[in-house]
Amino acid sequence: MHSNATSTLRLDRRGFLLGAAGAALAGPALAQQGGMVDSQAEWAQSYDVGAQKSRNIVTPYPILSQATVQATEAAIRVYQDIVSRGGHQPLPSGQRLKVGTTSSAVTPLRQRLIDLGDLSPNAGTSQVFDSYVDAAVRRYQARHGLTPTGVVGAQTFAALNTTAEVRLKQLEVNLARLRSYSGNLGRRYVTTNIPAAYVETVEDGTVQTRHVAGVGKIDRQSPVMNARILDVNFNPFWTVPASIIKKDLIPLMRKNPNYLTEQKIRIYNRQGQQLAPEQVNWNSDEATQYMFRQDPGGDVNSLGFVRINIANPHGVYMHDTPAKGAFGDDYRFISSGCVRVQNVRDYVYWILKDNPQWSREAIDAALQSGQRQDARPAEPIPVYWVYITAWGTPDGVIQFRDDIYGKDGVGPGAVTEALRAGDDRPQE
Repeated sequence: MHSNATSTLRLDRRGFLLGAAGAALAGPALAQQGGMVDSQAEWAQSYDVGAQKSRNIVTPYPILSQATVQATEAAIRVYQDIVSRGGHQPLPSGQRLKVGTTSSAVTPLRQRLIDLGDLSPNAGTSQVFDSYVDAAVRRYQARHGLTPTGVVGAQTFAALNTTAEVRLKQLEVNLARLRSYSGNLGRRYVTTNIPAAYVETVEDGTVQTRHVAGVGKIDRQSPVMNARILDVNFNPFWTVPASIIKKDLIPLMRKNPNYLTEQKIRIYNRQGQQLAPEQVNWNSDEATQYMFRQDPGGDVNSLGFVRINIANPHGVYMHDTPAKGAFGDDYRFISSGCVRVQNVRDYVYWILKDNPQWSREAIDAALQSGQRQDARPAEPIPVYWVYITAWGTPDGVIQFRDDIYGKDGVGPGAVTEALRAGDDRPQE
């Protein structure tokens, strides 16, 4: 390798190491800068604070930007260097590690964290899991989309034991995806990164807000697509899609005949007449002939207080949810294809901010009214649902997410399986 190239590689690697050590856990900073935090009493719930504090990505740069492309190119050079030096040896994963643990397994963990830039090279080779290792593990977890608990269990071991060759392949595949969005995306636009399960709003090249999200299950995937926000529905009705009637609603009614009544879901025949649940034969597919509509109300309605309509051929949209506790989970692949948005009120404020008829006060009043109302942004807003599992940020952090839908061509996602079965949260 020529000396100039070697110098460039070292600079790239040093920059990422410093970034990984310093930026991965700066969670609340962007939230304050970008206006994410709005202390509305009924919305300032603990799961929102936890989600912002944990794994929310912190950088003013949009993921769809030339700056991200360049940072990802630099990240590839970092991993090319790691692979050329033999990659990573598997870490022993039979023991759960946390602060205070003394084990021979801590020494190779220290070395892995040093190699990846999450721990200082001066940290030594002690077998004691001390506060320095704890902080490094938390940094590592944060940039892999895991709640930074400092506990090394099934999920974190699965990520740590993903080979450097796989990580390099992920970066290369995702660089091509990022480059495909190099055109003019619009002055104001929204990105949903499906495998990261988060939403960001962008204006004039800078991220304004970020939101933890719930996205499609593996068997009901959120589509990769380009769309536009057309309008916002306050206190919407929810019409149950045919697929959910067959897959979910009929089996639920067989188990609990009161389910529809409890969920405030009404049944209508093709003539628009309302039927009582006991008029339907739930041991057949008869229910698929009817329309099921849930009453408005954020406490029960599956769309919560708000639905954001986006023009697309897949019949999906973005919405609030009454099940807000899911935003605090690492595994948020929970929907039937639509995207559930955390802190949806801030998202709606941003969508409608250029429409003088919809001030924050007007939006709050509409939400509190309980009445079905619609609002339009001043202009349709482009929306990009993308699939990015690996990227570098200009702040010097290399981010990875599990290939939840198997689109990277690197094999099954070990972290996904661990997320389903394991839990790295501290145990009593």
